[in-house]
Amino acid sequence: MPLEKLLDELKAQLAHLDAAGTSKGREQVVVAVKPPQRSRGPRFLLDGFADREFIRMNSNSYLGLSLRHELIEAEEQAAQAYGVGPGAVRFISGTYEPHVKLEQALADFHGRPAAMVAGSAYTAVAGVLFSFSTPETVLVSDELNHNCIVNGMKLAPHKARKVYGHLDLRALEQRLEESLGQAEAALVITDGVFSMRGDHAPVDRMAELCRKYDPRFARGCLLVVDDSHGVGGFGTTGRGTEEVTGGRADVLVGTLGKAMGVNGGYIATAAPLIRWLREKNPFYIYSNPIAPGEAAAALAALELIRGGEGVALLSHLRAVTQRFREGLVRLGFETIPGQHPVVPLLVRDTERTAALVAFLRENGVLATGLNYPVVPRGEQLIRFQVSADHTDADIDAVLSVLSRFR
Repeated sequence: MPLEKLLDELKAQLAHLDAAGTSKGREQVVVAVKPPQRSRGPRFLLDGFADREFIRMNSNSYLGLSLRHELIEAEEQAAQAYGVGPGAVRFISGTYEPHVKLEQALADFHGRPAAMVAGSAYTAVAGVLFSFSTPETVLVSDELNHNCIVNGMKLAPHKARKVYGHLDLRALEQRLEESLGQAEAALVITDGVFSMRGDHAPVDRMAELCRKYDPRFARGCLLVVDDSHGVGGFGTTGRGTEEVTGGRADVLVGTLGKAMGVNGGYIATAAPLIRWLREKNPFYIYSNPIAPGEAAAALAALELIRGGEGVALLSHLRAVTQRFREGLVRLGFETIPGQHPVVPLLVRDTERTAALVAFLRENGVLATGLNYPVVPRGEQLIRFQVSADHTDADIDAVLSVLSRFR
């Protein structure tokens, strides 16, 4: 049968991934969550580990909002009112009041005229690239940009795809300079916070560079920032890399599924651009939106972040992140300086990375090991992600486990 040939090929490739130590392996299934108690944050129980409790240091939920009663109640009330799913794509009959209110709130939060919610930040990025590029557009990207940008650039119509060294603005300017006369437009795209390293793009200086070159391209030079790891959990008020750097993207992509604790992505920009995306973005037009309940929960998260409790959560997040970073350095581990709650521990060896992940798991800590090709060879690391629902005692417990690894 034709399928047998494909099965043989895929089995061989999977065996190669296993032998190289780069396969993702069996997914860990969360079967229960124990809420915070006194001086400790939530604990997670996994399938196959009996009653062992784990500190989760590999979650994007930077503010710990997914367990908050405000979000749960908002989602339940909206589900009761509208049902658990949208039942259609947006332009037919899948737009509900919570979607519209959330989009208005996101636009206001980011100081933009308009915003639109997408099924995920991944499809939001792909849709922006696909919809704003033409066969006369040059796409310029940081070499460590997320997979959604890499694949989005491949899907988008373009004259050329160009990559510059990580955070190397001189190289970025060289890519723009050499593109003059070759294309009608330039689209510069970058992660706000780089998810594997926790460092962030100098959005202020990149915006200046795009403004400099904008008159030299017939259809302009656009800056797109995917700040999915920044919005909600980075900056004094949670407005992400733009707040930290003082810069401003032409098009900002964010997510509802990380610091805001829910699901989905969004785009914030000028109103005509948002209307164009609603008319021309196939990832939006032909996909169901997030459920009304999810939109209501995200709106509750945004309201919380914008209030006094949100400021307090962000302050605590910065404090426990600093506590963890300083602890790693004190123990003699190598990390990458930064302010973001993604805190990498550089191991630089595939086998040792796997051994450290296993040691952490055996001692009740969930962390993610990243090996080639997810990260470049020689930069294998453990990605720790600190959350506002971690306590000082939780951080100290993780550092204690790390201190015993040899």
